[in-house]
Amino acid sequence: MSAPTNGADPRVVERPEQPYAGITSRVTMNTMNEIADRMPEIFARLAERGVAPASAPFFRYHVIDMERELEVEVGVPVAAPVTDDPVTDSGPIRAGVLPAGKYVTLTHVGHPDQLVEVTARLLAWAADRDLVFDVEKTERGDRWGSRLEIWHTNPAEEPDPAKWETELAFRLA
Repeated sequence: MSAPTNGADPRVVERPEQPYAGITSRVTMNTMNEIADRMPEIFARLAERGVAPASAPFFRYHVIDMERELEVEVGVPVAAPVTDDPVTDSGPIRAGVLPAGKYVTLTHVGHPDQLVEVTARLLAWAADRDLVFDVEKTERGDRWGSRLEIWHTNPAEEPDPAKWETELAFRLA
């Protein structure tokens, strides 16, 4: 079965640098909810400090070994770096910057369970065009410079996962 993506093909786009606040954790494919469940914590901490989100939250995959462990960060983009804000000094929430560069992107509308298949489609599309991603092999798995799942739909506002919109954005080397 082919995962819905509204018939769109991946495309290459230029993305600017983007500051954010995030939490990083090591999880498995079966425990992804542990990091996903931390997202409200970031929103709450930012709200306490009067910092508004600049755009949709994301998962950033730092290291991927699908069989063993993933190092994943859940993040919330902000308009300006929060480096000097107390949000970066308390607990696991840290400031970061998504790097600028050329990214291959693909937007998926549908259940998150379909993202493995959608990701395979994006990777195959890039390989067919000899595009090289910002990724290196390590002992722990593939270390990515910037590999994102951007969650454009708030599940609290749209409870039907078949209608959720997720943008994949993987930086090129």
